[in-house]
Amino acid sequence: MAKTKPNKTKPKSKTQLTSGADILIQSLVNHGVEVIFAYPGGASMPLHQALLRFKDQLRTILPRHEQGGGFAAQGYARATGKVGVCMATSGPGATNLVTAIADAKLDSIPTVFITAQVPSPVIGSDAFQETPIVEVCRGITKHHYLVTSLSDLPRIMREAFHIATTGRPGPVLVDVPKDVQLEQIVPDYDAPLDLPGYNASDRLAEPEQIAQVAAAIRRSKRPVIYAGGGVINSNASDELRLLAHKTGIPVTMTLMGLGAFPNEDPLSLDMLGMHGTVYANRAVNEADLLLAIGVRFDDRVTGKLSEFAKHGKIVHIDVDPSELNKNKAAHIPIVSDARYALAELNKIVEPPEDSLDDWQAQIDEWKTQYPLSFDEDYDGITQQLAIRTLWELTNDRETIISVGVGQHQMWAAQYYKFQHPRTFLSSSGLGTMGFGLPAAMGAQAGFPDALVVDIDGDGSILMNIQELATCYCEKLPVKLLLLNNQHLGMVVQWEDRFMQGNRGHTYLGPIDNPEAIGQGDGIGPPERYPDFVTIAKGFGWGGALIREKDDLRGALQTMIDHDGPYLLDVEVPYQEHVLPMIPSGGTVQDIITE
Repeated sequence: MAKTKPNKTKPKSKTQLTSGADILIQSLVNHGVEVIFAYPGGASMPLHQALLRFKDQLRTILPRHEQGGGFAAQGYARATGKVGVCMATSGPGATNLVTAIADAKLDSIPTVFITAQVPSPVIGSDAFQETPIVEVCRGITKHHYLVTSLSDLPRIMREAFHIATTGRPGPVLVDVPKDVQLEQIVPDYDAPLDLPGYNASDRLAEPEQIAQVAAAIRRSKRPVIYAGGGVINSNASDELRLLAHKTGIPVTMTLMGLGAFPNEDPLSLDMLGMHGTVYANRAVNEADLLLAIGVRFDDRVTGKLSEFAKHGKIVHIDVDPSELNKNKAAHIPIVSDARYALAELNKIVEPPEDSLDDWQAQIDEWKTQYPLSFDEDYDGITQQLAIRTLWELTNDRETIISVGVGQHQMWAAQYYKFQHPRTFLSSSGLGTMGFGLPAAMGAQAGFPDALVVDIDGDGSILMNIQELATCYCEKLPVKLLLLNNQHLGMVVQWEDRFMQGNRGHTYLGPIDNPEAIGQGDGIGPPERYPDFVTIAKGFGWGGALIREKDDLRGALQTMIDHDGPYLLDVEVPYQEHVLPMIPSGGTVQDIITE
């Protein structure tokens, strides 16, 4: 982790008048913020002038689009566990953050988004670059503020960080009018919080609840642990691993939970759900006890809710009480921080009374019968081979993987074997294309010495490709493994499976034969488009294009060893499908394996 630079800013006197802009930036420093992703504009100029005054304490990274800055703040937060901070100007700057804010809300990422606003006297007059961003974001933030009095600002900033990081983490929006930034007061940075009704500190499992769970484990014959992003958010990975090894209970993870339990552990069932393993989905289906920890039973995991895990008891532990019994009724619902609950459970838990040997043997049989597999004899490079080879070359070093959204995202979840939490960064709940590159950028800012690789698709990367400039100018040596199939691969897969292969505008290249549109082939010329390597080099990146299987390992090693940012464009087939696959709303009985 980057070290905080020594304080070279002359401290303000406790009685010295201070501008709102300086108060806000000082508040960030007070909360240990080391990096902010900020794009300036007319309404936020005072804040950026303040950032210059604090440049020895706080690094400002200039993204090339506000959405890129928002996802970079998320990447920083997801990788480090600290609060990610992003700032934008009013109007279009603020609205460009909306997708990143919604993404942080669905994935429970601790973030603080700061927006400048037009001066207070003209709010509501349709002033230049005015949008009511608090109203726009009311449903996609954990909390939000429009600062109308400068005296409230120090308290609001303390509350923003408190709310973002306690209970179920999430994004907090602070909207600051320009006149508030310019006004001066003597600040009180220790003003007490004013949050009536908000108290996340008491969300701890009761001893009798922990005893109930221990008793349920003791009586179980086919138990499964179902671990989600809440395990990672609460830093409970070690406690989860201890529980599994003390009891012998196998563990499956959601997309958000990958890394909470090592994929290579014999007790790992890998990922469950729509594109999860057959053995994970079958184990959950047959389990007589499902220990659901830090999960929300979302539709991509459960499929048809009435058929999901219906053969046994469900224990649901989550810090957010609104998640309990929301989608799936739990026999033992527990509102608690996951780390606390698991630590308490580990103090008293014993393995099941009856041996789990038969249950593990059944799971091993499923693993043997239905392994993750792909066509190893394909003449070219498949997406699965590229990702597996990357894992083979990087699994022994500090590596963080980010992904865009689509087929490559699912293949990364399947074929890169994660051993540690906070090493897989994925837009999971919102599924936002364009997430991968800026998220990698944020992670690299948090861990400058780590290898950070964005595994992306040619559709997803174009959503935020401008952040290539940020990586080069800010000396962030991100690597980009581009799995280029010239199509919107996941939509193509659904077209093939459920729409007779009709192409509904999912081909991304130039149209050579317009009459062939929608037929699934013959719609593009043989040359690749666009030329991503030339684009990357135009932004100062290294880059190469490969097509041959024999070139893959060497090209990946060249990418890894490159001093600066590097893009490797890998030609892959568009006909490849992510398997296994449970159709939307289906059950484990409907799983597609070929």
